[in-house]
Order: sequence, then structure tokens, then C-alpha cells
Amino acid sequence: MDFLDNLFGLAQQWVFQTLLQPLMFHVGLGDILEDGYAAAGWLLVGLVQVLVLVAVIGPLQRWRPVEDLRDRRAVRTDVFYTLIHRLGLVRVALFFSVQPLFDAFFGWVHLQGVGPAQLDTLVPWLGQHALALFCVYLVIFDFADYWIHRAQHSVEWWWQLHSLHHSQRQMTMWSDNRNHLLDDLLHDSLFVILAQLIGVAPGQFVALVAVTQLSQSFQHANLRVWFGRIGERLWVSPRFHRLHHAIGLGHERAAGVQPLVRGRSPALGGHNFGVLLPWWDMLFRTANFELRWDATGIRDQVEKGRNYGSGFWSQQWLGLKRLAGRA
Repeated sequence: MDFLDNLFGLAQQWVFQTLLQPLMFHVGLGDILEDGYAAAGWLLVGLVQVLVLVAVIGPLQRWRPVEDLRDRRAVRTDVFYTLIHRLGLVRVALFFSVQPLFDAFFGWVHLQGVGPAQLDTLVPWLGQHALALFCVYLVIFDFADYWIHRAQHSVEWWWQLHSLHHSQRQMTMWSDNRNHLLDDLLHDSLFVILAQLIGVAPGQFVALVAVTQLSQSFQHANLRVWFGRIGERLWVSPRFHRLHHAIGLGHERAAGVQPLVRGRSPALGGHNFGVLLPWWDMLFRTANFELRWDATGIRDQVEKGRNYGSGFWSQQWLGLKRLAGRA
């Protein structure tokens, strides 16, 4: 872990000094160079992720696809979502819009004498084993992500935003970031708060986000792969997550929920909400391990022809209209 951390630090420093620092001085942002250095880390992580998508997951999709792609324009829109998210453009926008609010809030909290619950201090053994600490953080974040995901499906107004993510009828490795920006803002804000509460170091937070994002890209791939009877219960596979996107099954809300048959859960909001670990779906009876490859999308797209937009701006606008009850 120390070797990887040092290697990443050298690469981050090169990206910052070579690319970002001159640009920041040129546009008059020399007073926030520390934030620019952090941005260099996110940019570097994003570049690595895009490289893995193109060089590894892409060939896997071509090797064993679930379905032939019919609407490549929709896929290109998802590519755009992925690039603006993974290469830090959305994060830069959030930095200038909401980061000052977070800084003021956490500054006030610290002035009240309230500090984070440092796990490596509460459990000294974890402080001596970086990989073990990282795994504990990963489990904590994934547990929180499971319940956030459940809320995105069961809270009516939140579903109006999150439904954009499920509107892709042709899932590929690029589909993970097809989200409404307000949905991303709410989700990421909750994660920032959690990271502050449990004392996650900035470097660890970047690594947690990177592992989660890369795994989610693989889960959304147009790839007919499952991990076997045991593996499916250890890590979320493309099969497991595709069922979550299945029309009328994986993300169906209360009105269309099926009775408990062959592993199907009557839980509100559907099935397979786990982001990395299927453990929470197993524990809270929302798991479906059927080996099937259903069509993806939303029921009202098929039955009522509801429009979720064909491009980035139309999708964002329609999401706002759904939130206001006008679409």
C-alpha cells in the first residue's frame, strides 16, 4: 500500500506541476493551488479508469455481449456522462458551488468541539494495517450506499431523478454515470459527510471512490458474465446488477412487486441494490440470484412511451420536469 501510495503521489505531482498549476496561474486561481493539487489526483484516477474501460472491459463486452447495440447515439451520450464525471468536470463544478458550504459547516462543527470518529484511533490495530483499514471503510461505505440506493427507488421525488439512470435500454460499461446531476449532488454530499464523520483520509477517500466506480462500470457492462454460485454472493456481478435494471422486476416499486417466489423479494423497491457487496441484499431480503438476462429500461417507457430524453441536456431538463410533476 505504501508503494502504491508513493507511486500515485509522484504521478499526481507531475500532473499538477505540468498541467494544472500553469493553467491555474494563467486564469488567476493561484490562491487555491492546494485544491488544484487534489483535483490533479481525481483527474489521474479518472484517466486510469477510462484506460481500464477501453483496454479491458471494452474487449470483454465484444467477446461475450448480452445483446447487440441498436442505438449507438444513446451509448455515445453515456460516454459523455462518463468522461465529464471521471475526468473531474462535475467535481470542479461541485467545488465552486457547494464545497464552500461544506467547508463552513464542518468548520463550525469542529469549533463546537465535535471531531470525527477516527477508526484507526478507536481500533489501533487498524491504524497499523492500511489495507485492513481500507477494507473496513469499503464495507461501511457500501452499507451506506445500499440504503441510499434503496431510498433512490422508494422515495418518490428521488426516483424522479434516479429514474434517468434506469432509462438506458442498452446497458454498457459507460452507463454507470448516466445520472441526473441533482441525484449525483445528493448522493455525493451524503458520502462526503460520512467520510468526514468517520475520519477517512483524503487519499483513502479517492481510492474508495475509484474502486467503487470501476466496479460499477464493470457491473453495467454489456457482458454475459456471472461469478458462479459462491462468487455471486461475494461481489456484485454484471448478471446480478443487470437484473436490478430489468424492466418490471429489478427496480419496480410497490405497485408491481412480485410475491416471494424462487428468491424474489416482496421488499419495497425491487431487487439487487448492492453496489459492491450483495451481502446487504441477502441480509435484507432484496436479493435475486436467478440466472437470467432480461431487457433493461423502465416499465413506463415500454407501456406508455414515456420520454426520458435522448441527449445530455434533454435528459437533465426532463428530470427537473419530472421532479416538478410536469413530465
